[in-house]
Amino acid sequence: MSIALLTTIFLLIYATATIFLVVRGAMRTKSLKDFAVGKGFSPVIVGLSLAASTTSAATFIINPGFVAVYGWSAFVAMSIVMPIGLFLSLIVLTKSFQKIGTSTKALSLAQWIGNRYNNPLHARIIAFLSLLLITFIVLICVGLVKVLSSALHVPELYTLIVLVVFIFGNTMFGGANSMMYTNSIQAVVMMIVAGILIYSGYKFFENGWDGFWNQLATIDPLLTQTYNAESPLFRDFFEVVICNFIIGVAIVCQPHIITRSLMLKSEKDVNKYLAVSIITLILFFSVLFVGLYARLLMPDLMHEGSPLALDSIVSVYVVQVFSPWVGVIVIFGLLAAGFSTLEGLVQSVSTTITNDILLPIFKRDFTENQKKNLNRLVIVALAIISIFISYDQLINPNLSVGIFAQNGVYMFFASAFVPVLFGIFLKDAPAASTLWATITAVVVYAAVYYGGLMHPYTSGAVKNPAVAGAMAVLASTIVGLILYFVLRKKENLRLNGQ
Repeated sequence: MSIALLTTIFLLIYATATIFLVVRGAMRTKSLKDFAVGKGFSPVIVGLSLAASTTSAATFIINPGFVAVYGWSAFVAMSIVMPIGLFLSLIVLTKSFQKIGTSTKALSLAQWIGNRYNNPLHARIIAFLSLLLITFIVLICVGLVKVLSSALHVPELYTLIVLVVFIFGNTMFGGANSMMYTNSIQAVVMMIVAGILIYSGYKFFENGWDGFWNQLATIDPLLTQTYNAESPLFRDFFEVVICNFIIGVAIVCQPHIITRSLMLKSEKDVNKYLAVSIITLILFFSVLFVGLYARLLMPDLMHEGSPLALDSIVSVYVVQVFSPWVGVIVIFGLLAAGFSTLEGLVQSVSTTITNDILLPIFKRDFTENQKKNLNRLVIVALAIISIFISYDQLINPNLSVGIFAQNGVYMFFASAFVPVLFGIFLKDAPAASTLWATITAVVVYAAVYYGGLMHPYTSGAVKNPAVAGAMAVLASTIVGLILYFVLRKKENLRLNGQ
C-alpha cells in the first residue's frame, strides 16, 4: 500500500474519532465559560494537553529545518536554551496564576489582566494584541499543509482549505471539553512519533558520536559549532543564549499556555500537572535533533534536482527514510503536533475576541447561547483570514514561515509578560506601571525589528525576532519596575499626608 493511501485511511479514522469527541464535548458546552476552560480535568490530561499545544508543528515540522540548515547552534538555541527558560517560567508562574485566575473567574489572559488591575483599557489592549497570534495559527497551517500535501500528493491550496475547515469546525463546537481529550490523544501519538524520529538516525552513529560530528563537519564545519557566524539567527552568545533564554521565560505568557492551568480541577493538581508537562516537553524538544539527520541524508539540501525550502525539509525526510507503514505513523504524529496547538490557539484567540473585544463593544447583555453563536462567527472569520495569509506564506515565505510567526508571537508575549509577572508577585502593583510596560514592549519591539536598531541582528533580508522580543521584554520590565517604585512612593506619601 502506498503512503498516500495509508495516510488517507488513518486520516479518516482520526476524523471519525475526533468528531465523536467533538459531539461529546459540544453536549457539555452550555456557556462561553464551558467553551473557554471546560468543566475541570485531571492533571495528567491537562499536562499532556499543555505539552502538545506548547510544542506544535513548529517543534516537529518547522524548527528541525532550522537545525538542518544552521546546525548545532540552532539546536542549542531552540531545543536547550529556550526550553530551560520555558520550564523555569512554568514552574514559577503557573501555581499563582491558577490561584488568581480561579478566584477572578477569568476566561482569557486579557480578562485576567483586566481583573487583576481593575483596568478595562489594559484588558482591551491585550485583547487586540492577541490578534498577533494569528501568525502562529498560520505557521501551524503551513507546516501541516507541507506534510499532508507531500504525503497525499494533493495541491497545497486544496489541502489548506480542507484542513482549516476541519480543525476550525471541530473547535467551534467542542471547545475545551473536547480539546483536552483530543490533545491528550495527540500527545500520546506525538510521544511515540518523537521516539521513532529520534531513533531514525541510528545509522549515522555507526562510528559513535565522534563519527557523527565528523560527518557533519565534512559537509560544513559551522554545522558543529555552538555559534554559526554565517546564519542570520544564531551568530553569537547573545543570539543563541541570552535572547532565547529570555524568549523561553516570556513565551509562557501566551493565552493557550498560561491559561491551561485554569482547566485543572483544583490547585492541589498543579505540581503533578507541571511534572507531566515538563517531562513530555523534554522529549518533544529533542525532536529537533532530526534536523541534523536530515542534513546528513541530504547534504546539499536538494530534492529531485531542486533546492529544498526550509519548511519542507522534515516532510521530505520522513517520506525518504520510512517505509509506508512507519511513515504514515510518523506523518500522523506530525499532524497531531499541529492539530493540538491549532485547536488551543483557535479556542483561546476566539474566546479573547468574543469575550474581551466584541462583548464590551456591544455593551448589552447577551444570553449564553448568543455568546456561543457569536464565538462561532468569530471562528469562521478566523478561518477565512488564516486561509488567505497561510496561502501567501506557502508561496512567498521570507526564509521560513517560522520568522513570520515569531514576529507576531514574540511581540504579543513581550507585551503580556510584565502584567502577568507583576500580577503574580506584586500584590500592590499600580495599574499604570503595567499598562506602560505593555506599551513600552510594543514600541521597543517595533523599533528594534522594523527600525533596525540592533544592527546587524535586525537588518538585512532576514531579521531575528528573538532579538526584538528579548529587548522588548527587558525594556518593558525596566519601565514597569521604575514606575512601580515611583508610583508606590507617591501613593505612600499621599497616604502619610506629605
